[in-house]
Amino acid sequence: MDALLVFAAAALTTLVLTPLAGRLAARLGAIAVPDDRRVHARPTPTLGGLGILAGFLAGMLVGWRGGGFGAIFTAPTVPLGVVVAAVIVYFVGAIDDVREISAPAKTAGTVLAGSILNIAGVSILLFRMPEVGLIDLSPDLAALVTVLWVVGMCQAINLIDGLDGLAAGIVAIASGALFLFADKLGDPNVAQLPADNVAPLVALATCGACVGFLPHNWNPASQFMGDGGALLLGLLMAASSIAVGGNSLADSSSQTFFFFAPLFIPLVILGVPIFDTAYAIVRRVRKGMSFAEADKGHLHHRLMDLGHGQRRSVAILWLWTALLSGLVLYPVYTDSDDGALPIGIAALALLLYTVLHPRARTERRARRTTDV
Repeated sequence: MDALLVFAAAALTTLVLTPLAGRLAARLGAIAVPDDRRVHARPTPTLGGLGILAGFLAGMLVGWRGGGFGAIFTAPTVPLGVVVAAVIVYFVGAIDDVREISAPAKTAGTVLAGSILNIAGVSILLFRMPEVGLIDLSPDLAALVTVLWVVGMCQAINLIDGLDGLAAGIVAIASGALFLFADKLGDPNVAQLPADNVAPLVALATCGACVGFLPHNWNPASQFMGDGGALLLGLLMAASSIAVGGNSLADSSSQTFFFFAPLFIPLVILGVPIFDTAYAIVRRVRKGMSFAEADKGHLHHRLMDLGHGQRRSVAILWLWTALLSGLVLYPVYTDSDDGALPIGIAALALLLYTVLHPRARTERRARRTTDV
């Protein structure tokens, strides 16, 4: 019941307050105008991330007042650090939405937010690997790895936010999966995650806020989350994944590899934005482009080039995230590793659907005829 209340508070707050953020965006001139790079067809407010921030804060507040997450607030430094870092990184992005700032300035703001997380105690301290055992990071190295993970995750979510509903949907699925994973680790029968770990609450509030934002962001979107919202979601995913992966008590007696090396779970669940970011880096290095220079070579652009429309492209990437999340959660909840085959079959079916969809094939043929 406490988890449901946190989710509902985050979702409803975001749903109700996002239109007010749109009015503020109109007053401040934070409007995304269609151009050659953007695929939307009409001017759209870009401060929707403020509604997401409000929803997240509402979820955290309900978690604080509710009994189910009380252990997290026994020593409030960690949850307070997450909240402060979230507010800072949002306003760094929001400033860029209203008045464009340089890429180094945005990165500096993200580094500041990541540093606050580390100081508050949300940092990658240790993890275990098969045949290697415990890897315990020194405080300096832990701080560096934590900040790099925050910066990388913020960039990943920002890059994937290219179609209506794409980033919000992917983060909703991924954060929901992280909540289920962290909740299982914290189960008294498993006892691989301390009761005061902040990961389940942050992931759940993030999921609720994204679900509440989607009605405003589904194609055709009436609100964009903007850089502020994308950086915020990136930081929240980094915080929850660090808390569950960098502090787990899992050891070699765990039932599955997923308990044995939980730091790698976020890499699987967040495979779509992480792959998209890695591919963007390789692509830009090969072409000699600046990392701050936008292009139309991301996964969602590739799907549209295959002939898929916005909604179908978004649905395909949502399904990939769901499959990757299922790959992680199946062995954790069933204590069995035989889920790889059905998930692999589903992945193959999704791949064939992506390439061979009749409408996509028709649109590709029509495009080739037009080019000739």
